[in-house]
Amino acid sequence: MNNLLKIYHTLYQFFGPQYWWPGDTPFEIAVGAILTQNTNWGNVEKAINNLKKEKALNPKAIHKMPISRLALLIKPAGYFNVKAKRLKSFIKFLMNEYRGSMSKMKKEDTNSLREKLLSINGVGPETADSILLYALEKPVFVVDAYTKRVLSRHGIMEHDKPYEIFQELFISSLKRDARLFNEYHALIVRVGKTFCKRREPLCEICPLKS
Repeated sequence: MNNLLKIYHTLYQFFGPQYWWPGDTPFEIAVGAILTQNTNWGNVEKAINNLKKEKALNPKAIHKMPISRLALLIKPAGYFNVKAKRLKSFIKFLMNEYRGSMSKMKKEDTNSLREKLLSINGVGPETADSILLYALEKPVFVVDAYTKRVLSRHGIMEHDKPYEIFQELFISSLKRDARLFNEYHALIVRVGKTFCKRREPLCEICPLKS
């Protein structure tokens, strides 16, 4: 068994399934992936709940909504003016390319869709891959700060390696399976928040200590 599989099984046995990403629909998950940039999930939930209260958590409603109104509704997520523009850009792409349908988007080839997502203003690799994996169930591994921290601290890969190198490590070492990638990334986030903290990591009681 390779090191990445050992880490996965150790974390799964310790934490159990994470049921991530929270969201009632693929569209809600995609919106969450954009809003969660540079903030915590609790703030994103508040912003999404504001959209739900306005019955505006759908592509057409956000597409028609004045950007100033959208910014006000998503204010709890922080950087709300920037994120309103990014959300508008994503919705415009969704409407123009797939008539607002996430299910139509899901039918597109993963690689070509990823390129298109990366061309949207404000959508970087982590956000694009979060949409692909969590909203569209595509077998793409999401790399974030927790991933780099956990792997570098365990001597698997240097922290400053590019996003694509970290991603390729997972794709080449594991079965290319969306459910596995989903669970694995969620478990890395969990151990990163609970034990492998940026400052004062709790190494002595971490399940990955061995």
